[in-house]
Amino acid sequence: MSQNQPTTTGTGTNFAELLGDLDAGVFHEKIAHALSAVALGVIQNGKAGKVTITLDVKQIATSRQVDVSHKLSYVEPTAKGKRSEENTTSTPLYVGKGGKLTLFPENQGKFEFDGEKAGQNANA
Repeated sequence: MSQNQPTTTGTGTNFAELLGDLDAGVFHEKIAHALSAVALGVIQNGKAGKVTITLDVKQIATSRQVDVSHKLSYVEPTAKGKRSEENTTSTPLYVGKGGKLTLFPENQGKFEFDGEKAGQNANA
């Protein structure tokens, strides 16, 4: 194995699940709409269309989180030319073992709230 290639342990990122987390599920819906619109335009007009998804990943400060900027752009063929649209949003994600991306930390412990502590002490 080359020294330049990263090694991963664990299961890695579940992309189908992650796609549902990007922009609270809205990005997934935007992709579905774009694919349908472009496919329909291709069939109706006999011209090629294009759907492009770009993911840019940047670390958030010095944390184990990254900001994933997700851009969707598409070109839908029309009878007299084309229609295009572009949309960019971002989602902060945690980086776990082996680089696994998740919306929440993998090993997040249970939160203790003041009310829970008081209730436990009263029952003791």
